[in-house]
This record gives sequence, C-alpha cells and structure tokens, in this order.
Amino acid sequence: YLAVILSHTSLPSGKRKGRKEMAEANGIVHHILLGKFKDDITQQRIDELIKGYANLVNLIPVMKSFHWGTDVSADNLHQGFTHAFESTFDSVEAIAEYGAHPAHVEFANVFLPSLEQVIIIDFKPTIVNF
Repeated sequence: YLAVILSHTSLPSGKRKGRKEMAEANGIVHHILLGKFKDDITQQRIDELIKGYANLVNLIPVMKSFHWGTDVSADNLHQGFTHAFESTFDSVEAIAEYGAHPAHVEFANVFLPSLEQVIIIDFKPTIVNF
C-alpha cells in the first residue's frame, strides 16, 4: 500500500492545512479501450460487437466488470475516438490472463479489425482523500 502526502503549506507535519492523501487502490486495475469504428461498419454491426464485448464478462472469470459509452463531451477533444470501453480486473496478472483467454482472443480477432483507431491503456487508480 503506497501513500503519498501532498501539502500546499509549509507547516510542520501534523499541523498542515489542506492536506491531501493519495493512495493506489488495492486490487483494482482498469483496462480502457478507446476506439473509432471504420466508416463501413454499420450501426447494427457495432451494436453486435458491443454485445459480444459485454458478454466477455460472462465468459472470462477474471474480468470483473464491463462498461462502455460514446463520447458526449462538448469540448470536441476526442481526436476521432467515438467509443470508450472499460473493464476491471483484480490485478495486472488477471489482465494478462484475460488477454490470453480463448474467448478474448476470438473476440479480439473480430473486434479489432473493425476499428479505424484504437488506444488501449491499463492503469491502477489512485484514490485522493481530502
């Protein structure tokens, strides 16, 4: 468990005002995929692919949750990415197990070629307590 103390004052320890604590969340790793589907992929096909992605949580025990959505930002900073997919896992090792699972491999071989652009990032969230 890693804790980092941030302070915006120069008061001695224990007398700090505005003290913030940040800690790495125990046992959670987020797997984020940002994608833009190719122009020739129909909305019906996109819906089918998303249902297939969501079903992986039922097929792969190490995949703890799945969420997805489309960009709703008014800032228009999406750089062409239209869809976000988030899965959660208990560890980095669990993500590796997910990546090698036959159901994931089969799905990825269909899903990824339908994307024009893709970014994948895995991270352990940091919790900030005020």
